[in-house]
Amino acid sequence: MIIPVRCYSCGKVVGNLYDQYRQLLDEDYTEAEALDALQLTRYCCRRMLLSHIELTDDLIPYSVAVVGTSPAYTAPAGGMQ
Repeated sequence: MIIPVRCYSCGKVVGNLYDQYRQLLDEDYTEAEALDALQLTRYCCRRMLLSHIELTDDLIPYSVAVVGTSPAYTAPAGGMQ
């Protein structure tokens, strides 16, 4: 899933903080310390990053090409009746 751009509750922009959040976690910050470093003080905004699950890499093997798989629609001869 893609991280939402804004917090669902208050509307603060949080989508740009996800990469920084992951980087802080890789530097051995705890979740609370990383969110404090990003100045996310509201519970609703903290929830947006804490509850995010990255599913994109798991779903890619199941993707199917959609282009050109269905027959083209042709209008019936004589127009609408």
